[in-house]
Amino acid sequence: MTLKGARYALSYCVAVAMLAGCGGSQPPIGAPGAIPQTRELAARTDSTNYKVVYRFHGSPDGVDPAASLIDVSGTLYGTTFGGGTNGEGTVFIITPSGTEKLLYSFGENPDGNRPESGLIDVSGMLYGTTEDGGAHYCAPFYTNCGTVFSITTAGTENVLHSFRGSPHDGSGPVAPLLDVKDTLYGTTEYGGTYCLGTGLVGCGTVFSISRGGTERILHNFGGPPDGAYPGGLVEVNGTLYGTTNSGGTNGDGAVFSISRGGTEKVLHSFGPYPHSNDGSYPTGSLAVLDGVLYGTTANGGKHHLGRAAGGTVFSITVGGAEKVLHSFHWAPDGAHPAAGLVDVAGSLYGTTQNGGAYLDRGTIFSITTAGAEKVLHSFGKGTDGSFPAANMYYEGGSLLGTTTYGGVRGGFHGKGTVFSLTP
Repeated sequence: MTLKGARYALSYCVAVAMLAGCGGSQPPIGAPGAIPQTRELAARTDSTNYKVVYRFHGSPDGVDPAASLIDVSGTLYGTTFGGGTNGEGTVFIITPSGTEKLLYSFGENPDGNRPESGLIDVSGMLYGTTEDGGAHYCAPFYTNCGTVFSITTAGTENVLHSFRGSPHDGSGPVAPLLDVKDTLYGTTEYGGTYCLGTGLVGCGTVFSISRGGTERILHNFGGPPDGAYPGGLVEVNGTLYGTTNSGGTNGDGAVFSISRGGTEKVLHSFGPYPHSNDGSYPTGSLAVLDGVLYGTTANGGKHHLGRAAGGTVFSITVGGAEKVLHSFHWAPDGAHPAAGLVDVAGSLYGTTQNGGAYLDRGTIFSITTAGAEKVLHSFGKGTDGSFPAANMYYEGGSLLGTTTYGGVRGGFHGKGTVFSLTP
């Protein structure tokens, strides 16, 4: 099971008493056990423009890169969920040719640890979040509530905010931050005022934070008909847009808008799954192309194999008109996209955690705005990586990304990779 899949499965279980549509038979996303036994064997086709840039080795190197990369003056920066000197995750740098260096190892509390989101660059300073760590403890996960941190390109790290958890603050930030006019905006998957009770940990928040560390909660998600468990944010004409993994009218997730002052609106409720061909459980952040939003859902779509539908790519206008562009159908196509999309010259590119031609280890795909989809690479053959879970980054004619696992032969073996693909 991937890191994101494990988290989503846990989300469903702790919320089942409150959120409609949180079915107990829902398979964990990314888990090999979720693969339908009726899937067809696929013809094996290889991409010739795919390259592994770096394979992680474990402590003191990083382990399980689950976040996207950014480029700062020709050097790539990223995070790993585990590994490093203390085993709590890292920030690393890597050149396009594959020379990697450990920039920072997260430590014990009150430092942050377990970063699952990537970094952003604001005027030469890098900012990110950690899902765990910080100064405050959050039950019932037996972890601390997470942090927002800054780090220089030389490796000097500073915790800007330690989340406190419900009912006064968020907890568990797993999406990257967004800079809008020198204020940072983000989400926490848990925490907040609502969805509290036995075994429940809050439905998540949207927050703002200054570069100096002054944090403010803009919205507390409340579960159906509001969203629950939000992902990353994008900005269009001064308004923020995002998705929630659960909640909405049907409990299958939602797309929402929110002003920078905190006025939130649900634009679309996914589902009801499995009784429609709509997507369900949106995961990665949205992409913006010509004023239209594009995203992925980890489940749903028209290819129902039991309850294990393969997910979708969808478009949605800022007014809320949604359309499914593609329904994934496992092999040789992908299944269960966990990352968002990246726009390259009017075409969209993304990854899936499962499906493809080799042992259901995931794919890289392209899709037009009209819905014509093509698999560019299937993970899982040899040592190329497996289970990609983060947005790709386009730079210098190549897509750059990470796989959470892989790097040595076999899907779950290996500590993850950095890869490039020339579309």
